[in-house]
Amino acid sequence: MSSSSSRRHWLRHAAAAALACVLPLAAHAQADYPNKPIKMIVAFPAGGTSDVMGRMVADELGKRLGQPVLVENIGGAGGVIGMDRALKMPADGYTLIQTGVGQNAVAHGINAKVPYDTDKDFIHLTQVHSGPNVLVVHPSTPFKTFKDLIDYAKANPGKLSYGYTPAASGHMAMELLKQTAKIFMVGIPYRGGGPMMTDILGGTIPLMFINQDVALQHIKAGKLRPLAVSSAERNPLYPDVPTIGESGYPNFTALSWSGMSVAKGTPKPIADKLEAALVAVMQSPQIRQRMESQGFVVPPQGSQAYTKFVHEEHDRWVKVIKTAGIKEE
Repeated sequence: MSSSSSRRHWLRHAAAAALACVLPLAAHAQADYPNKPIKMIVAFPAGGTSDVMGRMVADELGKRLGQPVLVENIGGAGGVIGMDRALKMPADGYTLIQTGVGQNAVAHGINAKVPYDTDKDFIHLTQVHSGPNVLVVHPSTPFKTFKDLIDYAKANPGKLSYGYTPAASGHMAMELLKQTAKIFMVGIPYRGGGPMMTDILGGTIPLMFINQDVALQHIKAGKLRPLAVSSAERNPLYPDVPTIGESGYPNFTALSWSGMSVAKGTPKPIADKLEAALVAVMQSPQIRQRMESQGFVVPPQGSQAYTKFVHEEHDRWVKVIKTAGIKEE
């Protein structure tokens, strides 16, 4: 055997021996998972709906896995910064990513330079929540019903204004409504839901879409009037408020949602274990009761359902954004 042949033979044996050592270690690491705390990146500031959902899941998931699940809030750019940061962490199951409508659907339509691909860069484990936006008006407006508002907007293009937070689910709901009902209203952008809520309560702006959990206290106090919800079915917290679908625009839906994902490349046994644990969390009676008491819906569970849903939402909102000509603000 020549010296070059001997060297190749030796290298093959060395590589095989190294692989034989690594594979048992990798298998042991997967079987032993998790053996240290897990990080959950929430790509929005503390205190909002996304953060509340993330922390609720983190607490219960930690109990099931036997390790703490620690929430880290990394806000900015409509959730894009946190998502990008999460994907730069090792794909070992120790970094969970809270995915949602803004950063996993809307961002791809608004920002041509999003540093990730919703369909290709993630393993989507399960959806956590789904909730409608509520179309609300200030009580001083003459609009008592959804039809009143639409009729006025059609007869007076450009005379109504509304508040929105760029790239939020309420922003998308309003754009879809404008396109569906063929009306023109003037949007007034806000940096966050807090200042926008202050202005509508003060009558500075007449209407907006807002998450159902945020709107409820102000509606109960008579400070806002609900005209319609953006879900396919009526919301239990708003039994007397019609859906936009039953108000003349069938199949209209515009939801706020979130779920849990990990980076593509996470070993399948670990992804499967996380998926099973998350599904168990979301099916527990205490979580369902807590969610439903705030008007949220616990959606179909599991990776297959969530992956399909994320893909459909991505395609739908990219189309709405392109039709509206929305650019990054």
